[in-house]
Amino acid sequence: MAKAKASVVTKVDLNPTVVVDDVHVTYRVRGSGRSASLRRLLGKGKSIKEVHAVRGISFTANHGEAIGLVGRNGSGKSTLLRVIAGLLPPTRGTVFTDAQPSLLGVNAALVGGLTGTRNIELGCLALGMSKKEVAKRFDSIVQFSGLGEFIDMPMNAYSSGMGARLRFAIAASISHDILLIDEALATGDAEFRARSEERIQQLREQAGTVILVSHSLGSILQTCDRTIWIDKGQIQMDGPTKEVVTKYDEWAKAHGVGKARRDRAALD
Repeated sequence: MAKAKASVVTKVDLNPTVVVDDVHVTYRVRGSGRSASLRRLLGKGKSIKEVHAVRGISFTANHGEAIGLVGRNGSGKSTLLRVIAGLLPPTRGTVFTDAQPSLLGVNAALVGGLTGTRNIELGCLALGMSKKEVAKRFDSIVQFSGLGEFIDMPMNAYSSGMGARLRFAIAASISHDILLIDEALATGDAEFRARSEERIQQLREQAGTVILVSHSLGSILQTCDRTIWIDKGQIQMDGPTKEVVTKYDEWAKAHGVGKARRDRAALD
């Protein structure tokens, strides 16, 4: 396997764009399993369980930084992104941002019954473009997505990967002061991932702050110069990407976390 390129270091201003201060997120969920079913049969009410998804996370992101978030499934990474984006209120703690963050994720909302063409138009308008700007950027968005003739088909006929590529192409068509990406680079072929990583570097150079969640350590290495490792809702390590990814990969290998091991060659 080819070695991953070294991450591109972009000049970082000591100008905070995101401040996460002692953030906690606790979910209250209805219990499941035999014990919960038995309680309901006996008329003892619903079994409610508390899940402490994020446990006192604090960090500061500066202008021009690209920060990777790594950790196993359920560690709290995606929950943290939703809090930073303002889509989920923290149970405790505060998030300060100097602009409205834009969250790009595999579950970002597009309209399944509408064509890719119509979703591009609506998505770009939602990003604040004028109709003239949408028309100007339309062809480049389609080309970037790689959807070709499928662009005139309804979204609900797309595979999950096709939909994710279109979401990324729409969101990446303009510069964002704060761009949050959840697993967007994990979809598509190697060519699309390379285009995505190149586009993120361009967004950084255009003054944005990028926070990227990915199980692909290769993508993290190529895209981010700082990485935060989260486990069980807490920060385990925060520092230069190469150092953090190496430590996380060693831990993941020892604990049988398979997705991290698949990118082991990126560290060699």
